[in-house]
Amino acid sequence: MSEHTQNDRIEEMIGDLLGSAENEETPSDIADTENLPDTLPVLPLKETVVFPDTMMPLAVGQPRSVRLIDDVLARDRIMAVVAVKTEDVEVPTPADCYNVGTLVSVQKMIKAPDGTLRIVVQGIRRLSVAEYVSEEPFLVARVHEYPDVVEEGKELEALQRNLVSIFLQIVKLVPYLPEELQMAAVNIEDPATLGYFIASTMRTKTAEKQELLEEVDVAKRLRRLTGILNRELEVLELGTKIQSQVQSEIDKNQREYFLRQQLKTIQEELGEVDETQAEVNELRERIDSAELPEEADKQARRELDRLSKLPSAAAEYGVIRTYLDWILSLPWNTSTDDNLDIAHAHEVLNADHYDLEDVKDRILEFLAVQKLKKEIRSPILCFVGPPGVGKTSLGQSIARAMERKFVRISVGGVRDEAEIRGHRRTYIGAMPGTIMRALRDAESNNPVFMIDEIDKMGADWRGDPSSAMLEVLDPEQHTTFRDHYLDLPFDLSRVMFITTANMLDTIPGPLQDRMEIISIAGYIEDDKVHIARNYLIPRQLERNGLTAEQLQFTDDAIRIVIQNYTREAGVRNLERQIGTIARKFARTVAEEGKENLVVAAEQIPDYLGKQRVFAEGKRRTADPGVATGLAWTPTGGDILFIESRAMPGTGRLILTGQLGDVMKESAQAALTYIRSIASSYRMAADFFKKHDIHVHVPAGAVPKDGPSAGVAIATALASMATNRPVDSDIALSGEVTLTGQILPVGGIKEKVLAARRAGIHTVYLPDRNEADVEEIKPELVEEIQFHYVSHVDEVLKKALLRRRRATTSKAKPKTTPKTAS
Repeated sequence: MSEHTQNDRIEEMIGDLLGSAENEETPSDIADTENLPDTLPVLPLKETVVFPDTMMPLAVGQPRSVRLIDDVLARDRIMAVVAVKTEDVEVPTPADCYNVGTLVSVQKMIKAPDGTLRIVVQGIRRLSVAEYVSEEPFLVARVHEYPDVVEEGKELEALQRNLVSIFLQIVKLVPYLPEELQMAAVNIEDPATLGYFIASTMRTKTAEKQELLEEVDVAKRLRRLTGILNRELEVLELGTKIQSQVQSEIDKNQREYFLRQQLKTIQEELGEVDETQAEVNELRERIDSAELPEEADKQARRELDRLSKLPSAAAEYGVIRTYLDWILSLPWNTSTDDNLDIAHAHEVLNADHYDLEDVKDRILEFLAVQKLKKEIRSPILCFVGPPGVGKTSLGQSIARAMERKFVRISVGGVRDEAEIRGHRRTYIGAMPGTIMRALRDAESNNPVFMIDEIDKMGADWRGDPSSAMLEVLDPEQHTTFRDHYLDLPFDLSRVMFITTANMLDTIPGPLQDRMEIISIAGYIEDDKVHIARNYLIPRQLERNGLTAEQLQFTDDAIRIVIQNYTREAGVRNLERQIGTIARKFARTVAEEGKENLVVAAEQIPDYLGKQRVFAEGKRRTADPGVATGLAWTPTGGDILFIESRAMPGTGRLILTGQLGDVMKESAQAALTYIRSIASSYRMAADFFKKHDIHVHVPAGAVPKDGPSAGVAIATALASMATNRPVDSDIALSGEVTLTGQILPVGGIKEKVLAARRAGIHTVYLPDRNEADVEEIKPELVEEIQFHYVSHVDEVLKKALLRRRRATTSKAKPKTTPKTAS
């Protein structure tokens, strides 16, 4: 027999029991209180309280309880029932039971198919357990009667009437209470019986029912029961109100739907289909199926109602139509599932880019955290580095590794705030900003969003776009980003924003504070050879229709291209030169039918022409007054030469080479310090009074600024004044104060790589920049010797070589050397 059939049969049997038990009378020997036995078997009940003068069906399943029922039925059919204090007790003990219970008689009993018993008991009177005399094979206790205290009066009558009134209201609101209970409650005259009857029909907590049973004073019992019923009535009325509101809304929507369908059918039958109405209906269907956020849904329906009342020729009709299209085209709830396979992501990143371990580690850390915690905020990264190092393509690789959509915008040269946040709809031709347009194109609310050239945004009378970016890139604000055109909150928290920049100086401080800065330095020659061999050459061969067997490059040829035809921190020009060679060979294949070529170093000029880049280094520092400095540029690090010359004059300082204000001030500070120590280095006392000093920093067409050339300028001036050349294998960087102190500077990694490319093996840096050098990979600096200095004197003692001898003429042996050389 199935479980469902068993349950149905049990319910039928209980119904039969209740029906037959109602017609039976209580045994005569129990009606008389004097015949109450001293000891009775006790049946503990879980989550059930049996009241006097009420009938209750019970399920008995424990072996001890089954044995108790068998014993009671074999005798006089009476027993005591008490409620259990805690529901978790499997076999209740006397300590687990309440002391006040009810004397009951077992009216009927049947055995269910599962071995348990179903009984119907009739509550007779209330009793109190004095003590338990036995626990085996079931509980037996000594009991005595626990009578009510009734004080007749108007108050009791009022309580009784009020209780009946509230109960009648509850019966009307509760579906599971039959209407016959109303008649039964009205016909009960005894207040104690009325209280027990109503309490037995309510679904309240066991503890509250037990308190009602234990209350001796009938008036207090009715008052407490009235409070319980009032609370239940408030809950029921509130539930009924909510149900009515929901049903009313459903009925309203259904009515509108039916009316619209009828109108549509009538118009189709009459052949009067209105194109405007058809368009409105189509938009309404799109809104219904779009599952927009609550605020967006309300706005869309509000605008749709306005649209439905306008003629199609109205000027505002097209504005509203376009606005609704924008709302419905945005990915409010559309997203892609991230691929959290860290090994896969690592493989993709390595396949697309060489080195860049800091960036790769950061992406893998994000995936690892997302794997442990599903809902996290996407990071906002800023890749800072020279052109051509792979910042933009790295964003595409990140999207491919995570299997997200990729979208890119460039904000270089943007001066209008509306480009970011859109134009308000009051303007003709208004449209959303680039952020919302890009998300529309991505068709996903969690793409990898790259913002290129964030350091090149401007500001004018039309607004400051960098200030608009503050909200876009702020994790605390962009959860409710509002475009001026849409004027609706859009959640950008799931978007992974990646910005790129060549320098940080032009990015406002508050905007920098919102991004996680990751510096990407330039590549050394060995890195470029590896990148060319594994990435650039295969890509150019594919673009030019060649195979790896047709065109090959030797490592020496690649190095010649790097050294003689490119000067960059990245590899963009290197790829361009490789593409030039590939195109010229492709032409040879097409015209002459040449099958293959291995490009050697000596063949490079045949394809790329004469050498274009010349390495400068030791050659230009052979004369006194010239020192080698290190500079940071947007394209990476570079070396520069500080040239100084003296000529008869009045002590003026002339600065050329397109120097900025900071660099000019640095040169003046360096000159002041060198003049202050002139006697210590055997310089003529009146040398700086009788000579004008000219400091030039080639190339003259390239603007230069910054304080980091201060130590190089001071060394060049000391070299000129003492006629002692600077060691050609030394490069210098550091800011100089009037007292000769050397202060730390930035861009250390780029500057060190520039010295390495120039073949310089000794670098002088401020002592407080030592930590920056330690962050550079050891293999990049293993050939460079670093000297960390804190004062200019330490540099001059080591960098200046021995004094040059003055050249003499055979015709004029007494000629003195030129002091201004």
